[in-house]
Amino acid sequence: MNMVRILSILPGLVGGLCVLMVLGSLIGIDVENSRTDVPIVPCTDDSVGCPVGMTGEDLIVPPAFVLLEISMKLEWDEPDRSWIGVVDAKYEEDCPPDSNGLTSCTSDDFEFIAGGPDSLDGSLEFVLEPGKYRFVTAGKDGSTLDEQLVTIEPEIHLAGFVEILLAAIGLTLLLGASQMAFPLREMWKRFREA
Repeated sequence: MNMVRILSILPGLVGGLCVLMVLGSLIGIDVENSRTDVPIVPCTDDSVGCPVGMTGEDLIVPPAFVLLEISMKLEWDEPDRSWIGVVDAKYEEDCPPDSNGLTSCTSDDFEFIAGGPDSLDGSLEFVLEPGKYRFVTAGKDGSTLDEQLVTIEPEIHLAGFVEILLAAIGLTLLLGASQMAFPLREMWKRFREA
């Protein structure tokens, strides 16, 4: 009987670890905010549409990220004079950026995943899902702004289905470990005999 109690420690530890991981995920992992200066394409003549700038590299989110829920909140200082958006990387083919990041497209040529010219409050929230993305930005009508400060706030959690799976595994292991260490049938038998 003592050997079974000793062996119950391993599933108890693994179950406890699973439950701790779920609790940590529910709280979330805070990554330090970063601030960066982002170049903005001035828009001095809106008669032909404001030119849009695009990042030169794809933001690649690998398929394994389906196990995580990573969100990025971007806030910029000049929402009245500029906007920032996220688009699918496929737009790089139709609107390729030059060496300065300037495209020949306007905001009407893009379908935005997050943000864009309609984000009036100067912020966007983007949940990263597997795929390839590009950031685009431009000035608003008559804006001569050429750079602005952007704050990026990332937040990381486990995906919902992973949390449920880990919680189920953890609770099952904890219940199994407690049954191994203190069998209910044996305890009930002793109670009846007393």
